[in-house]
Amino acid sequence: MCGIAGVWSTAGLDIDTLTRAMTRCLRHRGPDSSDIWVAEPDGLALGHARLAIVDVSELGRQPMRSHSGRYVAVFNGEIYNHPELRERLGPHLPWRGHSDTETLLAAIDAWGLERALAESVGMFALGLWDREQRSLTLARDRMGEKPLYVGNMSKGVAFASELKALRSCPGIDLSFDEDALREYLRVGYVPGNRCAFVGIRKVEPGSMLVYRSAAADPLASRYWSLPTPSARVDAEPTPADDERTIDEFEALLGRSVRGQMLADVPLGAFLSGGIDSSLIVAMMQRASTQRVRTFTMGFSGKRDDESQHAREVATHLGTEHTELFVGAEDVLAIVPSMPEIYDEPFADSSQVPTALLSRLVRRHVTVALSGDAGDELFGGYNRYLAADKLAPIMARVPFALRRAAAGAVRSISADRWDSLATGAHLSGLLRLPPAAGEKMGRIASFLGARDGEAAYLSAVSQWLSSDLIPTTVAAPDLTLPPCDHPSIAQRMMWWDMQTYLPDDILVKVDRAAMASSLETRVPLLDHRIVEFALATPMRFKIRDGQTKWLLRALLRRHLPSALFERPKQGFTLPIGQWLRGPLREWAEALLTPAALSAAGFVDSARVRNLWAEHLAGKTNHQKGLWTILMLQGWLASTRTMPTCEQAAA
Repeated sequence: MCGIAGVWSTAGLDIDTLTRAMTRCLRHRGPDSSDIWVAEPDGLALGHARLAIVDVSELGRQPMRSHSGRYVAVFNGEIYNHPELRERLGPHLPWRGHSDTETLLAAIDAWGLERALAESVGMFALGLWDREQRSLTLARDRMGEKPLYVGNMSKGVAFASELKALRSCPGIDLSFDEDALREYLRVGYVPGNRCAFVGIRKVEPGSMLVYRSAAADPLASRYWSLPTPSARVDAEPTPADDERTIDEFEALLGRSVRGQMLADVPLGAFLSGGIDSSLIVAMMQRASTQRVRTFTMGFSGKRDDESQHAREVATHLGTEHTELFVGAEDVLAIVPSMPEIYDEPFADSSQVPTALLSRLVRRHVTVALSGDAGDELFGGYNRYLAADKLAPIMARVPFALRRAAAGAVRSISADRWDSLATGAHLSGLLRLPPAAGEKMGRIASFLGARDGEAAYLSAVSQWLSSDLIPTTVAAPDLTLPPCDHPSIAQRMMWWDMQTYLPDDILVKVDRAAMASSLETRVPLLDHRIVEFALATPMRFKIRDGQTKWLLRALLRRHLPSALFERPKQGFTLPIGQWLRGPLREWAEALLTPAALSAAGFVDSARVRNLWAEHLAGKTNHQKGLWTILMLQGWLASTRTMPTCEQAAA
């Protein structure tokens, strides 16, 4: 894992100094060494900050030339199947070391870039200079695990792993992209190829940008696209079919885990005790001759802490387990740094425990595997289950009647639903679940949706929940790629893979981990597993009212069900409670009338009312408030955030 940067300009810039500053700005991503390569006559420079993982010797340093001398690359990520690629390329090549970057360059020499990427299994962001064609290519891995931003300068282009490295590039338009920020207010992250700044965009997952000249628009193409989900339904499924599918999945996951355990530095895994992380750790321990190092985090004084569950799983599997505990003071210390870590507004509150856990884990290992993507690939979110249950109603009941029913449900406040659920004399009669207000609100959103796309947008949108978003900000029209799968739940999963997964989950983990120079790997995002999941019938994802059926079935081969069959928790924080306590002073400073009015994106009076209701304990507005706080914090940071030259000094 590393940080990459580069500049191609015909404006006569001091590209050497600029690229060195950009690269130093990324030193948290690559603290082991850094270097640049300059083609002065072409006005091009490539920079690399290295976190040495595979081939930690000097032979793995970048920027790196191909054996032919034609290509020069800066590469961030890992090619997990590079030993197999080396065998195919042949021992006759003048191999210098055993890094995956050298392997990738040899594959590009032999096969061309597009085939080399298609043959590679891994996560990456790549900047490639073709000395023969005088062209620059930027490419990103299939699922968007590794970030890559590109900015247009007045007479050139610049790219980097993080936004902060682009802020000092002359000519890039750093005015706020108001449409992007409005989209952020709706979903809690900046989606798609947008960025918070007008002049910067993301390279999309599975795509390449080829620049034939510094000032020309790039040629965009895709070397891989997310397959559409299969609509196949087995006529008469049998237990033998189930076992066959479990076997196939186990083989795929085992191969992925073994490949992702390749490292020349200490390696471990996050373990929450939930289904996904427990399955990854079980497969790791089976593949290892030594005890796998596992890590979990608990919160001092939190009753529903998952550390006990993780400990039980670790004991059963025989891992070398470490528990890391943090308190409110640790959270208070790290929360103000979120804008600096994420570079743009980002409001998934699990960013905080992820950053804390990464910081603590880095003291022990350099690489950590995670169970991310299990929910999106195999149907783990409650919205999929709700869609699966409510789809027949949506199909049979006219929209007007459903909308009326949704209105009736919404006429009862979330707090009232909660009190009905907890009231001893009513909860048994009505059989309402805990946190009934949130669940009933979700049901109302589904019932009141015209179609599957509207149902999905309501499920992921904060605009439709409890008046949390001010009326002064117009809701953007988010567009989703077309998908004609008959199952609403499967369509939601597919949309999540293209939006929520790369733009929220993977952003959260990459920035939080790399802030502490920790490489994270996601075995479930091997593209062969993704393709398998999308080709697998829905009954292997949601069955008999249970989510992630296939993951559970495979995990039962390694763990007793009692160790993992419980409500999903994950690395969560009592944000609502802490906003009334240790985080109150920090939040209050960002939510003053003056601060809110200066931002210009929110209605100051309305937000102040939400804040007052939350402090009084009348309603838990933590999700909406956190979204606004992260925006306010980021806006404030842009006024004081140092340039990359200042940060690198």
